[in-house]
Amino acid sequence: MSDPVLVLDGIEKTYNKGAANAVQVLSGINLTVARGEVVAVIAPSGAGKSTLLHIAGLLDTPDAGRVVLGGQDMTGLSDRRRTAARRGDIGFVYQFHHLLPEFSALENITLPQLANGVDSAAAATRATDLLQKVGVGHRASHRPSALSGGEQQRVAVCRALANGPKLLLADEPTGNLDPTTSDAVFAALMDLVRTTGLSAVIATHNLELAARMDRTLRLSDGKLI
Repeated sequence: MSDPVLVLDGIEKTYNKGAANAVQVLSGINLTVARGEVVAVIAPSGAGKSTLLHIAGLLDTPDAGRVVLGGQDMTGLSDRRRTAARRGDIGFVYQFHHLLPEFSALENITLPQLANGVDSAAAATRATDLLQKVGVGHRASHRPSALSGGEQQRVAVCRALANGPKLLLADEPTGNLDPTTSDAVFAALMDLVRTTGLSAVIATHNLELAARMDRTLRLSDGKLI
């Protein structure tokens, strides 16, 4: 059996550590995500979902515990090596698309590839292919302001997958959309994940969407249940 894509081992995180108002957000989190597995994390607002994803995505460091990505222990790596791992191995999708407003949909997807050393022709070809797969290929030349909310989020999904990551981390990726658009965007996201064999951890309030994933975990009192 191949190594899991992600292992969180004994992750602890406390804000205002040592202060009277210290809050322990994560307490002994253990999570293993297999290759091709899609895991839902549900929790009320403020329970620590974003902190969990930021630690898994090497955007934040835990107070204790290990993050193992693709078999490599990320604990203690330099900022440069962590940045390289984020750029090449991890894709992020947020509730708000965070697309660069001055660039077209196509350019928003080519830019991360160029930063990762891909030549411009190959980057444009991959961007075009991804946009077509999520049904917005005809909107490639449009800037974000000319796209609907659902179209913007589809472009954001494509951008997250532009560099062919091992792991997708999504924080309420459809939380800012109406129910019909949310369902369509989530279907497009899941289709891309399944066809590429990608692993994913997706935080959501939507129990119906969570039920369409392989496994659902609840974050409660700093622990995954």
